[in-house]
Amino acid sequence: MEIALVGIGKIAQDQHVPAIGASPDWTLAATVSRHGQVEGVEAFTDFDTMLAARPDVRVVSLCLPPVPRFAYAASAIRTGRHVMLEKPPGATLAECHALEQLARVHRVSLFATWHSREADSVAAAKAWLADKTLRRLAVNWKEDVRRWHPGQEWIWEPGGLGVFDPGINALSIVTEILPGPIHLSSAELAYPENRQTPIAATLDFFHPQGATVTAEFDWRQEGDQIWTIEAATDEGTLRIVDGGARIEIEGEPRKIAPDLPLSGEYPRLYAKMARLISEGKIDMDLAPLRHVADAFMLGRRRRVAPFHFRGKQEVKP
Repeated sequence: MEIALVGIGKIAQDQHVPAIGASPDWTLAATVSRHGQVEGVEAFTDFDTMLAARPDVRVVSLCLPPVPRFAYAASAIRTGRHVMLEKPPGATLAECHALEQLARVHRVSLFATWHSREADSVAAAKAWLADKTLRRLAVNWKEDVRRWHPGQEWIWEPGGLGVFDPGINALSIVTEILPGPIHLSSAELAYPENRQTPIAATLDFFHPQGATVTAEFDWRQEGDQIWTIEAATDEGTLRIVDGGARIEIEGEPRKIAPDLPLSGEYPRLYAKMARLISEGKIDMDLAPLRHVADAFMLGRRRRVAPFHFRGKQEVKP
């Protein structure tokens, strides 16, 4: 199938373009971006122009920041295109629900992707926890924003999510591996004095069986980057390491079969999109985004030192 990629920024170049190129299901037929292109692929700077000029391209993958994404997705759906959404699927829950309803009206597939759920250890962790009684789950997700989002000023604007941009990856894993639902009970969000979104967050969740569930997100981490989820149960402790690349049970590494690299997250997402289209289905699981929305509603705000990118230039989508 031919697909158009919209928003040729860092995540598109690093993940989407290689995944599409390696897939037997897809051919990258067009791109839309004001600032980026992919060599050998027809490039447009205006989305509506692409939709009109390439009626043969029936699938659109949106890699734009979340705030402008709704308008692009709605336009694509109204012209009968299937749509794949980079995480988070939208800037608000309401617009995500509206897109799902629109997709059902126009009988097209819509996919809210959560790439971290496709990490190598996630399925194994879910299977191991399925018959255990959870006592405690702690998320520790700390990384250097200057390393992973150099110059990307949009992440600090309303709708940009701030530290929840990576934090939602952890929440997507937690909501996938736990056998039952949880919901947020309290949060504290640290906002730089000169920014509109948080640079750190502490979350506490209600668990129906009384387990302690917490999350710590921080974008000020220098040195080693930390992406871990530890689940203590009545039958031992499971630890997800490196954002889902590895898993440990009682401190012992477990081999995951098949032995696929972490870069398999995006190829697996595109394979799933192909299946959704062939089966005429929609996948719009919004559980991770609900937790983030609740954090903004419930969170106590704490002001911290101003944040600057140290002179690095803004990276355009």
